[in-house]
Amino acid sequence: TQLLLIVGQIVLDSLVAPPTSGLTCPVVCWQEGEAAGSHHENPTRTSKVPPVKVVLLVLGSLLAAALVVICRLSTHIVQIKANLQSLTEENNALRRKLPGAEDEAFCEDGWVRFDGTCYYFSTNRLSWEESRKSCREPGAELVTVDTREEQYFLRSVLNRKMKTFDDMFWIGLTDSLEEGRWIWVDGSDLSESLQFWSQKEPDNWTGENPAGEDCVRMGMEGGGVPMKNWYDNDCTSAQKRICEKKLQRPKKK
Repeated sequence: TQLLLIVGQIVLDSLVAPPTSGLTCPVVCWQEGEAAGSHHENPTRTSKVPPVKVVLLVLGSLLAAALVVICRLSTHIVQIKANLQSLTEENNALRRKLPGAEDEAFCEDGWVRFDGTCYYFSTNRLSWEESRKSCREPGAELVTVDTREEQYFLRSVLNRKMKTFDDMFWIGLTDSLEEGRWIWVDGSDLSESLQFWSQKEPDNWTGENPAGEDCVRMGMEGGGVPMKNWYDNDCTSAQKRICEKKLQRPKKK
């Protein structure tokens, strides 16, 4: 962008510079005022910048300036996010050191806290069954969506973590026991008022597995409909996962 600005300035200087040839009177005479008796300007001595070139030059300069601003803003936003994450971690560490903090409930490192619950968003990929086993190891379970607020929270986190459309996360919902009857891992049926299926989902597609798609993953919204980001998928497919468990309390000494 700095190069564009320099080039633009050079072009501007070349366009507005006075002509050095084609004058009917020598430059010295013109400087000394020998042509002072003439009140009419000779058209052959007038240099005007073509309007089209001026417009293009101005637009080019504005575009270069806009690119500089966008670049700086993007860098600034990335830095702010990094600083916010660092401050959050420092705040959590300091809170644990405060008097009485040993009795306060907390989430372990790597887990995200929301409304009395800790959530873990994995980076590795496993099948749905393997994901459930992995969640259970630290005393958690594949996530069950109980409220719209929880769905909104999960969607917000995934929007920051997902790199591509297929970069999705398993949740604890399946109809593997009875086709069409969706049950959460805690044994409760899927509520009619708390369903966030994406457009044309669930479709039980058999293109990759003749058994169909009996497990649910969460990702980006399909069809641009807010919050609608559930997709059924082949349970043997390797996906990331969302685990949840209640806030932890320090063990009594």
